Amino acid sequence: MRGTRPERAIEQSIERDGTIRKGDRIVVACSGGSDSVGLAAILAAIAKPMELHVSIAHVNHGTRNSAWQDEAVALRAGAALGLPVRTVGLAGASADEASLRDARYAALLGAARAVGANVVATGHNAEDQTETVLLALFRGTGPQGLAGMPARRPLDDSVDLARPLLRFERAEIRAYVQAAGLPYAIDPTNADASYRRNAVRGALAALRPLFPGLDSAVSRAAELVSGELQGAPEAALRRQVRERLREHQALRGVDFEHIEAAVRALERGSSGRFSMGPGVELTIEDGQLTVHRELR
Repeated sequence: MRGTRPERAIEQSIERDGTIRKGDRIVVACSGGSDSVGLAAILAAIAKPMELHVSIAHVNHGTRNSAWQDEAVALRAGAALGLPVRTVGLAGASADEASLRDARYAALLGAARAVGANVVATGHNAEDQTETVLLALFRGTGPQGLAGMPARRPLDDSVDLARPLLRFERAEIRAYVQAAGLPYAIDPTNADASYRRNAVRGALAALRPLFPGLDSAVSRAAELVSGELQGAPEAALRRQVRERLREHQALRGVDFEHIEAAVRALERGSSGRFSMGPGVELTIEDGQLTVHRELR
């Protein structure tokens, strides 16, 4: 249809999902890469309807020659989007990953406080979530590690850290950036397999053609574990549906989407009959679940 924008779907998803809330004052952590430039562009696009105040902060680690090019990209993106940009240098910071991460978040927190923001937003995507969950698993993690990165959590007592793009793959975000005609940088250190995350990234690149939907599946699993840990209402409903199916030896082969359809109906207080897979139906009436199996 003339005038439609396919990329509007990603904007609408972020408007709906609750990670970004109406009236938030947001500092976007913009490295200059496609994910963070895309996040800045998306938030700028939905700023008016959601009453957001959006600015950009770029942290220059100063650990490689191209760092200044990344800063220039962040400044160009900010200018193109009409967003103010604050740059912070980390000269003299330790070069190990953990120290750089801590210094980066401290700088972003400082930038948020300087402009009165209540949110620092980062461009972590679905592939980043997959890497995070696997790295935690390889370290022998418990449920907290399997929950991956939360979509939103406190950074301190007045500023939250938000990751609105966790459900989106990098290709979707890059397509958004390219459609908007915005610049982005490519980090050459992403190819350095001496970093554990990069080694995992390379292995996953080989697995994705064999396992379509890999990142969506891991992201979904992380959300489920997180919901259980937080005692979310939908987690209890999901357990209710699964346990009722299990009582009737009907859980095997029922996929996630069918269970979620039943959970959404329970959340709405709806009634109806739901196909859960070959030979299995679930009736919901006044919040009560009845399983029907076709015996073969």
